[in-house]
Amino acid sequence: MKRIVTTALAASLALGLAACGSDSGDGSGSGSDDKSVTLVTHDSFAASDDVLKVFEKQSGYRVDILRGKDAGSAVNQAVLSKDNPQGDVFFGIDNTLLSRGLDNGIFTPYEAKGLDRIPEELQLDAGEHRVTPVDYGDVCVNYDRAYFEKENLDPPQTFDDLADPRYKDLLVTENAATSSPGLAFLLATADEYGKQGWEDYWSRLDDNGVEVVDGWEQAYYERFSGAGKGDKPLVVSYASSPPVLDMESRPKEATTGVATGTCFRQIEFAGLLSGAGNTEGGKALIDFLIGERFQQDMPLQMFVHPARENTELPEVFTRYGEEIADPHTLDPAVIDDNREQWIKTWTSLVVK
Repeated sequence: MKRIVTTALAASLALGLAACGSDSGDGSGSGSDDKSVTLVTHDSFAASDDVLKVFEKQSGYRVDILRGKDAGSAVNQAVLSKDNPQGDVFFGIDNTLLSRGLDNGIFTPYEAKGLDRIPEELQLDAGEHRVTPVDYGDVCVNYDRAYFEKENLDPPQTFDDLADPRYKDLLVTENAATSSPGLAFLLATADEYGKQGWEDYWSRLDDNGVEVVDGWEQAYYERFSGAGKGDKPLVVSYASSPPVLDMESRPKEATTGVATGTCFRQIEFAGLLSGAGNTEGGKALIDFLIGERFQQDMPLQMFVHPARENTELPEVFTRYGEEIADPHTLDPAVIDDNREQWIKTWTSLVVK
């Protein structure tokens, strides 16, 4: 679950980067010693210690993890520091920001071992292999089942439903200028209604009382009633969010549901940073990220779908999560051509 910041904020947020895992010394990347490989990523990256130890045993390299606050700030910082990269591998750039990274030349091409196990539809840079697909997830509106049962109201399933007066003042979404799921939700509406129609749609949502907050954590844990604290029974989150709430209590039915007609597919990638101090270690790490061991560990660490075909999913993930058969998508080039103007227009419509 990732948040985006604008380029103007990236430099200040860069000061917040913190090294995790084994200490990487001065934080300047993998150049500190030849036994480590540095992974630059967002604050939502997670992996089991045992899994990272498998990589260290197989490769001989210790993994140093350098986390930024969110995906957008991490991408922006990678662009700003491309002449002196902070590490060897970047993980967490997704299809909403992919063109920004590629156009700024922050990655060195590398065709990873095991790429033949990744479906072609996830390989958005297949011709040059500057990035490697690692996982995917669907940004969707989630709903609090208990609220809708209490109110004897059918939960919404489509974008048009969300603008219906029956659901007035019930939805909270993240700011498209400061949040990755917020941006993905905006892109989904652009795909649904077209380059002009989405503006009219957001005017309808605004009239229907949509609330906008900065990021996912605030929306989900502070405003969403399904997570126990807020008073909004509808929130923009992920199709894989329900298992997060239910993996310990294991209720008969998921406590939250997914409006399956509101989803946008995000694909996350890893890439070898140009000028990496440990190129060979970086290549080995990318191979490992799409390998069977890491891909099996991923669903209950980051609550995303593994990119590797035929990876067995945990029972709790499939029991409470939703499989989205036909999510909205947009070509990264279309996103790149329109993203900044769409965000500017969206802000004028709903943030003001």
